[in-house]
Amino acid sequence: MDENLHSPQRRLIELRMEHADLDELIDRNALDHQADELTLRRLKKRRLLLRDEIARLEAVLEPPEPA
Repeated sequence: MDENLHSPQRRLIELRMEHADLDELIDRNALDHQADELTLRRLKKRRLLLRDEIARLEAVLEPPEPA
């Protein structure tokens, strides 16, 4: 049971959820004209890091098929 808590599949799901949350937060802040630009840049940078980590995990879990 403990191994399911730390499985790559579970980590991938958590990363996708965090990425979706950041998307929503960034969209809301982008509409707010008084939003802090530094905070918005940090959120976007975190979202990019998450996307990279998601892509890396997907490649490990679902390697591309040979041509």
